[in-house]
Amino acid sequence: MSGPDGSEQFVKKHDFVQSRPYAIAGLVAAAFALTGCGQPTPQAAAPPPAPVTVAQPVKRTVTDWDEFTGRFEAMEEVQVRPRVGGFVNSVEFQDGAIVRQGDLLYVIDPRPFEAVATQAEGQLSDARAKVELAKRELDRGLSLVQTSAVSEQVVDQRRQALQAAHAAETQAEGALKVAKLNIEFTHVTAPLTGRVSRHLVSPGNLVQGSDTGTSTLLTSIVTLDPIYIYFDMDEATFIKYSKLWFEGRRPSSRDTANPVQVTLAGEAKPSREGSINFLDNRLDVSTGTLRSRAVIKNTDLSILPGQFGRVRLIGSAPYEALLIPDVAVATDQSRKIVFVVKPDDTVEARPVVLGPLDDGLRVIREGLKADDRVIVNGIQRARVGAKVAPQTAPAPAGGKPGDKS
Repeated sequence: MSGPDGSEQFVKKHDFVQSRPYAIAGLVAAAFALTGCGQPTPQAAAPPPAPVTVAQPVKRTVTDWDEFTGRFEAMEEVQVRPRVGGFVNSVEFQDGAIVRQGDLLYVIDPRPFEAVATQAEGQLSDARAKVELAKRELDRGLSLVQTSAVSEQVVDQRRQALQAAHAAETQAEGALKVAKLNIEFTHVTAPLTGRVSRHLVSPGNLVQGSDTGTSTLLTSIVTLDPIYIYFDMDEATFIKYSKLWFEGRRPSSRDTANPVQVTLAGEAKPSREGSINFLDNRLDVSTGTLRSRAVIKNTDLSILPGQFGRVRLIGSAPYEALLIPDVAVATDQSRKIVFVVKPDDTVEARPVVLGPLDDGLRVIREGLKADDRVIVNGIQRARVGAKVAPQTAPAPAGGKPGDKS
């Protein structure tokens, strides 16, 4: 059934060409099926051991320090008040400046006191003149009594008059001294060296003066170097210190100026050193704490009364301990653990009892041995019971494995 131009044969040939790709695909699929049925597929390769960094604990002699929160207070603080009253003439200091003992702070109008002093000088001169007159009359009476020109009674009266004149002279001298002191008190000076507060009374104002505490407050001065820091010690810590003292392993702060270290707000480590110089004689019944005090150098005057600080106080006798970087410690619910690489390079989770930080390293009280290999880097890649590829790290900062200091 072919036409004269062979069109039918052309159509059959074209259909065969179009069906050829499908036939090839079927053959390939059959080949893969036969291969899968006849031979097993290869297993995926096991992952290599995870790389971790290990280090042995540092062994050295350490001392525990206990930490408390404290507040700085000035060693001396004075409220400056006038001892005489009057109108303020001038303020002679700059607010917040450092003043020296004896520096002039305020001037009170001295004229009323100068007038009183002048009056007292006149009274003293009058009293001295009366003393001279009484002396002469007594001398005359003593001469006349020898010739019986005057009686003994007259001599006694003149002797009593001289004594009264001396008493009046003494009173006048005292009044003049008081008047001069009042003139001196019109110049209010700094009673000690320190930093002065702002002036509370401006020139032209009237101030009251007395020695009974009712006088007007002018300003205040606090000392800065050295400076106190007060902190409260809990009863359990006090008992621990007492036990160490009885055992002879730690000196008592009542007898020895035990050292302290102070960390200011915003600091990561202590920047100041000082010593204990006071423990109270009883515990506060409302808080169960013992008030303690240390004295700190403040040569740069950067610490002000009222600031807070963290106080570290020596809390034990020196002892040998194992230390590791703090980053090697992990938390497993309520316990602390470290990951240790065993001799077969498998990982073990080891519970530990932590101590304080010492020079950037964490003291391990229980749970480690000096030859343990502790994972200090790559903890997130370690799995308990899995093999790892340990690489030994340099000795942690602060010492070498097995060292003592």
